[in-house]
Amino acid sequence: MIPSIRPQLRKGETLYGSIVSLPSPAVAEILSEAGYDWLFIDAEHGALDLGHLTQILQAVGHRIPCIVRVPVAEEASIKRVLDLGASGIIAPQVNSSSHAARVIRQARYAPMGQRGVGIGRAHGYGAQFTDYLQHANERISVILQVEHIDAVQALETTLECPGMDAILLGPYDLAASMDRMGQVDHPEVTQAIDHVIETCHAHKMPVGYFGIDAKAVAPYRKKGCQLLVTGADSLFLLEAARNACRAIREDQPAT
Repeated sequence: MIPSIRPQLRKGETLYGSIVSLPSPAVAEILSEAGYDWLFIDAEHGALDLGHLTQILQAVGHRIPCIVRVPVAEEASIKRVLDLGASGIIAPQVNSSSHAARVIRQARYAPMGQRGVGIGRAHGYGAQFTDYLQHANERISVILQVEHIDAVQALETTLECPGMDAILLGPYDLAASMDRMGQVDHPEVTQAIDHVIETCHAHKMPVGYFGIDAKAVAPYRKKGCQLLVTGADSLFLLEAARNACRAIREDQPAT
């Protein structure tokens, strides 16, 4: 059975995840044991390719759902990632309802969509072929990112597209698209973010938010965001290494 976050989303539960960006199956495996509900595997930024994704999905196995942000929200990326056995996709830079509808079609098998059918890791290279085809549409998550002011303006019509499971805000790219590079707390940016959250709530669509740490996402948990993504493997490693280095230097006897 495909690990899935769809049942929890439909129940209104809050799900906590973190980003895997390093091309290391061991790091992903460690994060899967850390207590998160799901992992955000980032193939858009950084070094992850299809080989790395395969190894990461193999390492994590069925511990928790792994949802992959595809490099580009187009058919070739979507199809190959899902055929590797991902629990879903995160589609970046979906800025119109027509693009949203196309992404959803490419991630769903007929009759809901037009995802191609082939042999792959997702169904044990054919061993669970029939079972996978039967359950894929109900288990695989399709999450669209709103990370551009154009996407904010198109949100009402985008949410009319059937088959998506959640909207995930990308605050840094959104701020950049508003000429507020790096200013995710600027009033204009937070106003746009609040508009997205309120619009999603009005349409009963789960909405998520990324922040670099728990403090950054706390306000959005209070605003009803169900998908909360905090930190990343590289950030955790850097912070731990800095703290260890600082501690040993501070403990060094004076000379």
